[in-house]
Amino acid sequence: MDIAILTSNLTNPTLLFFVLGIVAAMVRSDLRIPSSSSRFISLYLLFSIGFKGGQELAHSEINAEIWNSLLLGLLLATLIPLYTFFILKRKVSVSDAGAIAAAYGSVSAVTFVAASSFLEQQQIAFGGHMVAVMALMEAPAIVVGVMLKMKFDKTDARVRMRDILHHSLTNGSVLMIVGSLLIGIISDVKQAEGIKPFTTDIFKGFLAIFLLEMGMTTARRIAAFRKYGGFVAAFAIVVPAINGALTAWLSSSVTSDIGNRFMFAILAASASYIAVPAAMRLAAPKADPGLYIPMAIGVTFPFNITLGMPLYYEIILLSS
Repeated sequence: MDIAILTSNLTNPTLLFFVLGIVAAMVRSDLRIPSSSSRFISLYLLFSIGFKGGQELAHSEINAEIWNSLLLGLLLATLIPLYTFFILKRKVSVSDAGAIAAAYGSVSAVTFVAASSFLEQQQIAFGGHMVAVMALMEAPAIVVGVMLKMKFDKTDARVRMRDILHHSLTNGSVLMIVGSLLIGIISDVKQAEGIKPFTTDIFKGFLAIFLLEMGMTTARRIAAFRKYGGFVAAFAIVVPAINGALTAWLSSSVTSDIGNRFMFAILAASASYIAVPAAMRLAAPKADPGLYIPMAIGVTFPFNITLGMPLYYEIILLSS
């Protein structure tokens, strides 16, 4: 791994605010970000990424690469929960295995946002269609996780797949990024320039504050699942690293663009802690959110934004 890239990433101000959040929680500071403010900032970040992606997509020709990228996204969202479920159910309950598999097959919009900041630091752009790929990967992983749970756990009450799909597709984060993407596509270019200061200029400041709050949440969550032992902690690092590294390498078959390949790696390596928990409350009530949420937000998220991103980027450069 290139030490310069790693150092640059670890000294990124937005990431340092994440560390500050961890420190604040560890020393039991009274530093708090109101939940309403945190919710607003997360919606703003999704809006900004979705709108900018839509604007870029509006000026792009819909070609074979875009269609192949969408298909690869669907493939990843199907295969990752499929193979991880059978690893997990050897160590945890079927319900927990289904929920964790769905989380790791799905995506983290916040990790995607942090990855866009990493690319900007490297002065590398990525295609607007990658936002569409991210949105497309959310629901299939949830469906696969629920189907596997229903197949192997005969004691659980049946839920209608239509309800699960509706819940995952109308989740606030999914709806915001998809809606912003579509608005970005159809918006007039000159009119869109009017909100550019809001969508672009203040983006990193809001990201820094959001990561501060994420740091505090991470420190609180990671303490909550220590009782589950080393297996889940190792899984939350090793599996995303493998998914991200393999995708960073194999994505060259779909696109030669470094930015797009990097985003594919991040999507494969990230884990959902927003859409999946919302759906799993309905589909897998026996699954312990004190297990799969801390795994995603307390272990996988910090790993990806510190060591994972430089690792995947370096693999892409070496294989280009």
